[in-house]
Amino acid sequence: MMQRDMGVVRPAAGASTALRESITRVFFWMAFGVGATALVAMAIASSASLQETLTSNTWLLIVIVFAQLGIVVAFWPLAQRLSSAGVAALFLAYAALVGVTFSTVFVAYTKESIASTFFVTAGMFGAVGLYGATTKRDLSTVGSLAFMGLIGVLLAMIVNIFLRNTALQWLITLAGVAVFVGLTAHDMQKIKQDAGSLAADGSNRERWALLWALRMYLNFINLFLFLLRIFGVRR
Repeated sequence: MMQRDMGVVRPAAGASTALRESITRVFFWMAFGVGATALVAMAIASSASLQETLTSNTWLLIVIVFAQLGIVVAFWPLAQRLSSAGVAALFLAYAALVGVTFSTVFVAYTKESIASTFFVTAGMFGAVGLYGATTKRDLSTVGSLAFMGLIGVLLAMIVNIFLRNTALQWLITLAGVAVFVGLTAHDMQKIKQDAGSLAADGSNRERWALLWALRMYLNFINLFLFLLRIFGVRR
């Protein structure tokens, strides 16, 4: 719907408001997920008994990691069947599980370096997201290259488990930062485009917001982990 004012055609104010609200919901849920992860991680890291249970039981950690992977893989098809409340619960359950594994990070690095890296990540994430939302350049190619880069980073990480090569580790870290910067910019552009469509039909907005919140959450969390390898100070 368009409005005409003094001979100038401009988008309806209602559509612009709906677009902003849709994008706001994505980042509300993403921030909620990051907060849940941090709270769970801090709670477990501050408990010696919980940490001992987690680190001494390899199978428990493996089950938790596979549960995380399972939720990510099943999230989209489940989101088509569940209510919005059910999708929100699934998203927060995933964020909490990530918090369990993140507790080992909180133990390994100093609180000061974790906090400073978090703020660096938030600043970088915000700047890249703003670029993705405002640029007129089509970032589809960037997204495709970043996805291929992600596959390469994962394969290199597996190889380096056996090689334990420091130079390769640094290369993986720098590539990982570049990959998630690219994915963040691309995904932000897609969010803006999709939000415009939602503003037109107004349906399934909460479910849509949660689906994109998971993707942006993954971008943020992984960017944080790679940056922590650069800026983090081990205990």
